[in-house]
Amino acid sequence: MERDYSAAAAFESPSIIKTEAKERHGKMTDELALFDVEITPITYTASRDPELEEIAFWFSTHRNLADRFAQVFRRSIDEVLDGQRTGRYDLYLAEGVGRVEKTEKTYLGTKVEIVARAEFDLGYGHPMDYLINGVNVDAKFTMGSNWAIPKEALGHICMLMTANDNTGTFHVGLLRTTADMLNAGMNGDGKRGVSVEGKRNIRWLVQNGELPKNFLLELKREEPGSLAKIWHTSSTQKISGAGGQARVNELFRLLPGRLIDRTTVVTVAMQHDGPKRVRDARKHLRPEGFIILGHLKPAPQIAEDLGLPVPSKGSWVSARLALVPEQSGRRTTLIDGARYSLWQEGDTSIAAPLIDT
Repeated sequence: MERDYSAAAAFESPSIIKTEAKERHGKMTDELALFDVEITPITYTASRDPELEEIAFWFSTHRNLADRFAQVFRRSIDEVLDGQRTGRYDLYLAEGVGRVEKTEKTYLGTKVEIVARAEFDLGYGHPMDYLINGVNVDAKFTMGSNWAIPKEALGHICMLMTANDNTGTFHVGLLRTTADMLNAGMNGDGKRGVSVEGKRNIRWLVQNGELPKNFLLELKREEPGSLAKIWHTSSTQKISGAGGQARVNELFRLLPGRLIDRTTVVTVAMQHDGPKRVRDARKHLRPEGFIILGHLKPAPQIAEDLGLPVPSKGSWVSARLALVPEQSGRRTTLIDGARYSLWQEGDTSIAAPLIDT
């Protein structure tokens, strides 16, 4: 049966929709989680919804689509957290120091809309958010398991987006939000969630995408003691750069061999020039045998020699070194004619070599 995409059809009686849903699924559950239903690929034909398929094709012509959407969500979340000023890294913390207010979480949807528009050079729609290939498309983002669709978006194509910083995943899809694709019930603002049937009909652009990791949030789960030590160290050490420098020093001291990105550094430093704290940390940690490698030569080769992750621009990795003989049987690197390996228990403590990076 051909689906009616007219505005009149969009305002179908909710009671009819609920009846149809019960007939299709036996029992309707409005709060069904986003991916509790079996999702099968949908093949759209021109006769089914030509506008939606045109938009899907338009996005498919973009190279590195998943990576670009991943950066949209990462930047949006990081900008709302504003770690450089606040020291926050956990979007889901609702109470206590470092919490994210409800109004900020609400604004995250607007931020995603703005950053996505800039990333893909999307036009301004009317009355919807975007104009894509001549078609009005509304942007809808959720941190949860469903999207809130307002009356004015009924019958229009929505770009449905969700990202979860805890699981490190995101999803992006298209759906024409006709009434039969939405739940019967409304929230206090008169908005409806996407129904089970609607979720089955989402035209996925990116499914189970990998969100760039939130280093500090991951550390909170895996090594809470290390994270606490980093934050508390600034109250026990008095060095130049005040607390920010002490925390950055401890970050690289406690976590050798781990790639650390710029967002992590500026959040820990809580200062305008976080990367400068990395340069100063090299000086402070050198007497303890630590080097901090960035993306400039010869650092990438040294990292590769030692079996460390190789930093790209905007990331660093630290390592504590020891002098070793040539026939040590360990992975080594040559710096200014001397042979170094990663420090092991029993090695003699040395000052780290100077590396011109």
